[in-house]
Amino acid sequence: MEHKEQYMEHLHRYMGHIESHVNKIYATIHEHDCCILSDLDQMQRLVSEAQNFAAVYYLQSHLAPYTKQYINLSLAAQYLSEKRHGALIAVERSDQLDPYIHNGTLIEADISHILLETVFYPGNPLHDGGVVIRNDTIHSAGNIFPLTDITYQHRKLGTRHRAAIGLSEKTDAMVIVVSEETGRISFALDGQLFVVRASV
Repeated sequence: MEHKEQYMEHLHRYMGHIESHVNKIYATIHEHDCCILSDLDQMQRLVSEAQNFAAVYYLQSHLAPYTKQYINLSLAAQYLSEKRHGALIAVERSDQLDPYIHNGTLIEADISHILLETVFYPGNPLHDGGVVIRNDTIHSAGNIFPLTDITYQHRKLGTRHRAAIGLSEKTDAMVIVVSEETGRISFALDGQLFVVRASV
């Protein structure tokens, strides 16, 4: 509860700064020599910071009931995003994932963001498959997940995103996906894809 209250306090602060910038732009927009480009750029940075802050909170909130290592998972997603290393991480919840995944390599190691970064380092033999998180361990890596046939916002999805949604359609897993092309972090849950961090 305390964590949620701190989050709301920080988010209100961000929103207050954004509102202040919007009001500043409204107040000066009709001035003849006014150029609002730098104000808009600053406001865009504030919105991006608020979005990233909210994304981390919501990602951790969804993960916390199923693994004590939710902070490490969140950090791994952020670091992979910054480096634009593609990743696919399924967090097992109530449903057993074994019937839906194939060809994985057993890892059975404690979760650490460094190990996850290593698994998804380009060129690593396991980096193209998905990782399965079971309780507080990296259970396996290099897994093949079922693919969905749906499109998202009228555009064709890449294989990682289709795999994330596909597994979440068949199970209650939460599947984190990091785009190799954009660095965008998303997660799939109940057959839906949610963006939690925009392109970096």
